[in-house]
Amino acid sequence: MIYWLSQQLVDYFSFLNVFSYVTVRAMFAVITAFVIGWLAGPAFIRRIKLFGGQPVRDDGPQSHLQKNDTPTMGGVLMLFCLLVSCLLWGDLSSGRLWLALVGTILFGAIGLADDCKKVFAKNAKGLSARSKLALQSAVAAAVLIVILYTNMIDGFEGIIIPYTKNIVLTLGTAGFVITGYLALVGASNAVNLTDGLDGLAIMPVIMVAAGLALYAYVSGHAVFAAYLGLPHLLGTHELVIFCAALIGAGLAFLWFNAHPAAIFMGDVGALAAGGALALVAVLVRQEIVFIIMSGIFVMEAVSVILQVGSFKLTGRRIFRMAPLHHHFELKGWKENQVVVRFWIISLMFVLAGLAALKLR
Repeated sequence: MIYWLSQQLVDYFSFLNVFSYVTVRAMFAVITAFVIGWLAGPAFIRRIKLFGGQPVRDDGPQSHLQKNDTPTMGGVLMLFCLLVSCLLWGDLSSGRLWLALVGTILFGAIGLADDCKKVFAKNAKGLSARSKLALQSAVAAAVLIVILYTNMIDGFEGIIIPYTKNIVLTLGTAGFVITGYLALVGASNAVNLTDGLDGLAIMPVIMVAAGLALYAYVSGHAVFAAYLGLPHLLGTHELVIFCAALIGAGLAFLWFNAHPAAIFMGDVGALAAGGALALVAVLVRQEIVFIIMSGIFVMEAVSVILQVGSFKLTGRRIFRMAPLHHHFELKGWKENQVVVRFWIISLMFVLAGLAALKLR
């Protein structure tokens, strides 16, 4: 909205031309999303408390029982901040921006249904795994069909191999759909698995969003893309605004989610955040880099897969508890230690992903 207005009035007020720069709008998008969340947060938390909190599973660490009935669904606040900031600072004629927003909201809607079942039905398990996967699959399929039908990736359906020069894995349409599906569904579930401690999931989301924002900016800039050997994908620069708004919304949420958390993200936030990051990665054709930068989410998801597989095959557990953060809790790490150390590891993964911009 502000971007559109600035374009209409720039002939009369030349200083408004500053809003034509995506970097300027991105900075304002971060600030706007954060300020909205920071101001609206206390009232939102008071309101959400009226519905009761999310019951804590009794098979988790006993130290978590004191978190029982902490209000959840903080992801609703995040989505509101993301939406308003994007509408204010984004180019509303951008199909990629709208797809990212709508896809994220749809993933969030699945999480909201899950959270509502947990809160109102007092069912700590929420939606069945089968139902949740079916809904996620439907959203992922719809998003990928739109991308292909509207040619949002400019016919570039291959996967770029990072740390190499001009090596692209040719996939074709079928390969694009499969890898895109795995990225979207996998990321939304992986972030959800990571969201088990105060502040644990949201900071890696912020870091990965920042890394993807840089890739989106480079891919949308003809000169930078050519210099760094990346495909020039027209229109991806508006995804920088989307990532910036996600960062601001995440920071606002972290303000209230820092230990001891006043509110939890809930599935509405975790599924939306994971889906949002994967959507950007698919649109800028950086799925492998996305896996690298999302290393902490991958570790958490793999720990669950290994734990379940080992127990079913041998009757033994590899970890004291899965996901991985619970394993370290039971080893004696304090919650803040687990969170901060996982943040540090996540930063290293993001830096490794960004290194692929130059190391070719």
